[in-house]
Amino acid sequence: MSFISNLINGISLGSIYAIIALGYTMVYGIAKMLNFAHGDVIMIGCYVVFTTMSGMQFNPIVSVILSVVICTVLGVVIEKVAYKPLRKASPLAVLITAIGVSYLLQNVALLIFGADTKSFTSVVTLPSLKLAGGSLVISSVTLVTVVACIVIMIGLMLFIKKTKAGQAMLAVSEDKDAAQLMGVNVNGTISLTFAIGSGLAAIAGVLLCSAYPTLTPYTGAMPGIKAFTAAVFGGIGSIPGAFVGGILLGIIEIFGRAYISSQLSDAIVFAVLIIVLLVKPTGILGKPIHEKV
Repeated sequence: MSFISNLINGISLGSIYAIIALGYTMVYGIAKMLNFAHGDVIMIGCYVVFTTMSGMQFNPIVSVILSVVICTVLGVVIEKVAYKPLRKASPLAVLITAIGVSYLLQNVALLIFGADTKSFTSVVTLPSLKLAGGSLVISSVTLVTVVACIVIMIGLMLFIKKTKAGQAMLAVSEDKDAAQLMGVNVNGTISLTFAIGSGLAAIAGVLLCSAYPTLTPYTGAMPGIKAFTAAVFGGIGSIPGAFVGGILLGIIEIFGRAYISSQLSDAIVFAVLIIVLLVKPTGILGKPIHEKV
């Protein structure tokens, strides 16, 4: 039963990574930017839920909705203020700016909430699922996390394939200049991408803190890096790739922690990533990108 329990825990953790990775992969796939402040948007979303539930006694559902709204707006503001002026700049300039925004959000959280670890109250209050006569218990947070991940991935794929805004995203990802000539609002499309990614970050953050109920200004840093790793692992720019990469990464981490070493679990994750990229540089489901010269 321990193997099955670890597998379920790995899928649960991987689902959180996958939701975060979807934000990374959408922004990179459409705007060709690596938004390293994405992990800190997760942290902001968690603090919104913590403050509204603990301090204002809000209903958990209302707190989550408010968190998604605030993170969505924050994502758009970050894009407009920090990234839009650098649309034609070098990738290095965008990367440095992203790191700067990340440190800004962390330090603002430090000033407001302090460095003390906060105890996060889970927003999921459903009963656990007991199987095999009670020898296998699946927590309600695990169930909600996995279902949410699958629903979000399917919803995103349908959104991109079936809606005008989704088609505009595909056009911008292929060629910004050509899309603009065809009447696509490139700036609006990129802002929408950041909005969706940041809203997903809020959901992922709430699920993460519900599963691991501690909260600090650095809560989103390591999950953000691992989710970016999952996006690269699966093939950055690919929505199914982000899902597959996230799930595999979560399973590898949990199994590495359980069967090899809890201290080396992170190293094992990144070592597997290096091996995959050596064998298939585009990631598991990624496609080669041919640069125009």
